[in-house]
Amino acid sequence: MTADPPGLDLSALRRWLDEAAPSLLDGTLTGELIAGGKSNLTYRVSDGTTSVVVRRPPLGHVLATAHDMGREYRVISALQDTPVPVPETYAWCADESVVGAPFYVMSLVDGVPYRTEAELEALGENRTREIGERLVDTLADLHLVDAAAVGLGDFGRPEGFLARQVRRWGQQLDASHSREVAGIAELRTRLGERIPADGPGTVVHGDYRLDNVLVTPDDAVGAVVDWEMATLGDPLTDVALLLTYQRIAALGVGAGVSTAPQAAGFPSREDVVQRYASRTGRDLGHLGFHEALACFKLAVVLEGIHYRHVHGQTLGDGFAGIGAMVEPLVAMGLESLRQDETGRRD
Repeated sequence: MTADPPGLDLSALRRWLDEAAPSLLDGTLTGELIAGGKSNLTYRVSDGTTSVVVRRPPLGHVLATAHDMGREYRVISALQDTPVPVPETYAWCADESVVGAPFYVMSLVDGVPYRTEAELEALGENRTREIGERLVDTLADLHLVDAAAVGLGDFGRPEGFLARQVRRWGQQLDASHSREVAGIAELRTRLGERIPADGPGTVVHGDYRLDNVLVTPDDAVGAVVDWEMATLGDPLTDVALLLTYQRIAALGVGAGVSTAPQAAGFPSREDVVQRYASRTGRDLGHLGFHEALACFKLAVVLEGIHYRHVHGQTLGDGFAGIGAMVEPLVAMGLESLRQDETGRRD
């Protein structure tokens, strides 16, 4: 048995797999932490012939409900036979005594999570446009899935979803409080005062962006990954988050930000809105609240990562600039609310 990667006991995993999935892997296991993850930990595990992926929560400070492996495993399993591409799921372990946390095992998908402008520029403008359009189409397909028909009818409560989101992310902020962040209290308060009426609920991913999908060599979406925030709720929260990631890329606010949406050919904000609306039939004319909520949510997530980083509880590189990104996100959220009030977008 080779040296264990941080957070994963390969000997314990081998013993558990012998019972839970005896034909999946055979013999000595090797494993490595897949670089780039800043939340749940993702490992590639192999017996020398077959490779699989293991997912577990992060080490150290873990916010309540933010890293629910069981929910992630359930939604991926439910979407297996839908138009939404996901990895194949193999086994789920709720017993924390095995490796120190709940975890699950799924297939390794051959694909690239494009993250930088340079990576897409190397493909050319036409291929970049096709990848961006397929990213939008896949999100629309997710929101068209009949949740009840795939066994996810009780996966969340669409009624009161937006109010709960504001409350939940406020609570998560309190749990990671370690410093003063300019404007974040105002953004939290104003969101609570401007919650729109609930619309029809769908399965939502919760963190949908290009580097959370694996793009195959023929530029198709091979799999959507990182479902830790999935639930039933307002689909416009996913759309707003995708658009917010594009705004962040344009600002270049700090280390760790995906610059892929800046590549020539990547669909513009207007292209994303029009393509999604055409495919789903939904009205996207009023997104200010949802974009402000997306900024608040990302600010809280990054503040939690910053908290873990300063306490020495993160693995891998790319964390040093995370804390500096929080205040610009808060400012973007407040600007989204102002634009929504005036009906103007610069």
